[in-house]
Amino acid sequence: MRRLSLFAVVLTLFVWTVSAPAQQPAPKEKVIEEIIARVNNDIITSHQYEQALETLREELRQDCPSCSAEELDRRYRERARDVLRDLIDQSLLVQKAKDEGLNVDTDVVRRLDELRQQYNFATMEDFQKAVEASGISWEDYKENIKNSLLTQELIRREVGGRIQIPQEEVRKYYEAHREEFNRPESVALREIFLSTRGKSPAEVAEIRKKAEDLLARIKNGEDFAQLARRYSEGPTAKRGGDIGVFQHGQLSKQIEDAVFKLDRNQVTPVLETPQGFEILQVIRHYQAGIQPLSVVEDDVMNRLYMERLGPALREYLKELRQQSYIRLKPGYTDTAAVATTTIEEVSPDADEGAAKKRGKKTDE
Repeated sequence: MRRLSLFAVVLTLFVWTVSAPAQQPAPKEKVIEEIIARVNNDIITSHQYEQALETLREELRQDCPSCSAEELDRRYRERARDVLRDLIDQSLLVQKAKDEGLNVDTDVVRRLDELRQQYNFATMEDFQKAVEASGISWEDYKENIKNSLLTQELIRREVGGRIQIPQEEVRKYYEAHREEFNRPESVALREIFLSTRGKSPAEVAEIRKKAEDLLARIKNGEDFAQLARRYSEGPTAKRGGDIGVFQHGQLSKQIEDAVFKLDRNQVTPVLETPQGFEILQVIRHYQAGIQPLSVVEDDVMNRLYMERLGPALREYLKELRQQSYIRLKPGYTDTAAVATTTIEEVSPDADEGAAKKRGKKTDE
């Protein structure tokens, strides 16, 4: 697998940065951070804002490497106006998640290890050194991951959990979009992958035995996805081994011959590849033509869910804004501001009014 630059990892995590400057290591020169917004008792600084803008520029360059400078500037101007809104959103969501007592500490440890493996660092110490060499403190890096996981869990519980999609609506959507489900023969696959790169012949033999043991456990009824999460090596493990949907000609002949003759939930024998050993499970086997609703129902449900999630999340964030105390420095704009949002010079001191608004003491 091609190793991605650490800069790309850092950019991904800093999309959702709300760490307070007090949590960052003290700079060699004393610099007073400009506070551009206060969200209850949390702050957003000009440094965070500028960093988010730079992250946006880098995302746009990666998303459209062939775009002209003029097109990139146009896209940047269009999306930059919402950057402060997004930082406020993240602050509100993290605060709410903490108020609700959500705990993702175990998930943070798991996510760090996934990133370590994904970017090919032998140890967590090596990963930490690389992060710090990029100019970001390890504690801030972990805090960014924690905040992202907190918001995901809060959104899942408080927003996604409220979205109900009646079966009749699923059927109507399918009937109106039948041609979109006209597909060539394809298979959706999961994998358990065990690497043999750099291993001795004796070690390869041990890895093969481990793969055969896992296959036996699957055949005895254990859940493939759970075993993939626990034992598979590589970035697909966190998704239960899900590697996507493939048509004829998109896989190696060895794998294609093995999977296209299988039905749903059937598994291949242990397959030896130049990189290691694989076990593949067919999640779905789509025959050519318009797929019946029974086959694509999950796809339809997911489409309808995603259509509703964005508006539902914005409504939830509106409620959080109405319950909160938000002040902006003149010259800055929250594009999702509500009537209670005020524009005035923002003091660096903790604001008692913010705590009262949320029913908390200022020393909490």
